[in-house]
Amino acid sequence: MAKSALQTARAAYRPKLPKALKGAVKAVEGEATQSVANQEEIKKLFPNPYGMPVVTFEPTAETACCGPVNVGVILSGGQAPGGHNVISGIFDGIKNLNPASRLYGFILGPGGLVDHHYMELTADIIDEYRNTGGFDIIGSGRTKLEKEEQFEKGYEILKELGIKALVIIGGDDSNTNACVLAEYFAAKKYGIQVIGCPKTIDGDLKNEMIETSFGFDTACKTYSEVIGNIERDCNSARKYWHFIKLMGRSASHIALECALQVQPNICIVSEEVEAKEMSLDDVVETIAKAVAARAARGDNFGTVLVPEGLIEFIPAMKCLIAELNDFLAANAEEFAAVAPDKQRGYIIGQLTPANAAIYESLPEGVARQLTLDRDPHGNVQVSLIETEKLLSEMVGKKLAAWKAEGKYAGKFSAQHHFFGYEGRCAAPSNFDADYCYSLGYTASRLIANGNTGYMSSVRNTTAPADEWIAGGVPITMMMNMERRHGEMKPVIQKALVKLDGAPFKAYAAVRDRWALETAYVYPGPIQYFGPTEVCDQPTKTLQLEHPRG
Repeated sequence: MAKSALQTARAAYRPKLPKALKGAVKAVEGEATQSVANQEEIKKLFPNPYGMPVVTFEPTAETACCGPVNVGVILSGGQAPGGHNVISGIFDGIKNLNPASRLYGFILGPGGLVDHHYMELTADIIDEYRNTGGFDIIGSGRTKLEKEEQFEKGYEILKELGIKALVIIGGDDSNTNACVLAEYFAAKKYGIQVIGCPKTIDGDLKNEMIETSFGFDTACKTYSEVIGNIERDCNSARKYWHFIKLMGRSASHIALECALQVQPNICIVSEEVEAKEMSLDDVVETIAKAVAARAARGDNFGTVLVPEGLIEFIPAMKCLIAELNDFLAANAEEFAAVAPDKQRGYIIGQLTPANAAIYESLPEGVARQLTLDRDPHGNVQVSLIETEKLLSEMVGKKLAAWKAEGKYAGKFSAQHHFFGYEGRCAAPSNFDADYCYSLGYTASRLIANGNTGYMSSVRNTTAPADEWIAGGVPITMMMNMERRHGEMKPVIQKALVKLDGAPFKAYAAVRDRWALETAYVYPGPIQYFGPTEVCDQPTKTLQLEHPRG
């Protein structure tokens, strides 16, 4: 396969490892753990892995003889930069313990385990994918492992291949599935360990033991490069407001991190919108005031960062969407019979006054989308709403009204962007290349230590890689009960942006100045070769949450 010059040079990169993993290790166990909430329910659902201690690996002079072990690996959910290095870390780790150990990859996610689609990952295959982005070595998928029939089908192939441990690389849902599988195999005494690895570019899989999910660093640096480029264009042409939507449906970590890197005029944080119970008009007014203030200085240009999931965090929009879902589910045939040009009026006449007023205020395209595009469950597909266009259109209307009242004399012209898939498969930054390799290598040591129901954990990540702390954390420790599809389910608690956390407070302290001034920073492309201060910096979020010294 043809390779770029960067791919060729990058293949030679040797990821850095924590000092503790460079030789023989011993596992040091901490205190017994419990789940973050709903302790009795979680303990009842996961009696085997519940309450296990946190494990930390430390160097030891003793070298234990280790027999060969066959390991399976699954890439689950959306892609994130560094997945290939997790796999190469597992491979090197088990081969280091015994060269006869073998690694099998299940094709296209958890479905590959159930359908018995797999391939052995040998040294020549692994070497092709070291330090590369994407999940294309074995592909990924979103099949949920939740039925006994699936577990048994999976067990069949694991038994046939002599696999003693399975590593599931995924986000919060995938790692919840890993814990369910670990409990099932333990209860059945099948003798198969299950280990998870924390992946998601959204950055919402983190807690005291998992400082960051892999891929977040690279994705944010990728987005920040192009946002910086847009800011420079914006500051050159001086005639457009750029509305930039960024991935992150459940949390605003990406938008906030990119804001800290590029210093835009405005960054909307969904969690703040929800906490302050802001209406859509409140959000629009916030942006419009900044546009007007900059126009008064002669600056008719700027940048606005918008998290993908914003609409779901606006309380009034959430109420409107819920009422629309219920009404259209009950009156689908009647609505379908209404002429397209009369549908908007029909809907306004059926809603409660508060929701009718909000619906009427929406641009035609968005209002239509809310009533037409439903998912298989009959719900609005909010991810399809072009929030960046919705906001710019409403800001434009508000500014036009202010102009008519003599409150605004500037010019407003908008450009729109959505950065999502561009960041999911980028070549991993040095941080992600090192972090992912360490996560995979740590997983191999958890397997050798006999652990199951654990997530690979690498901490102290704002220090040089040599000082990172490797170990494992019980997945049940991160769980609580949440309502999903009408039922209470055990899930890993999502980490949303904390308004009293250091990253948001750092942004809040400077945002008024950024809104008015042109304080843009241009990060440029990810650097892989060169000085440490250029190539090995973790995210601003990590540096603020885990300051050094």
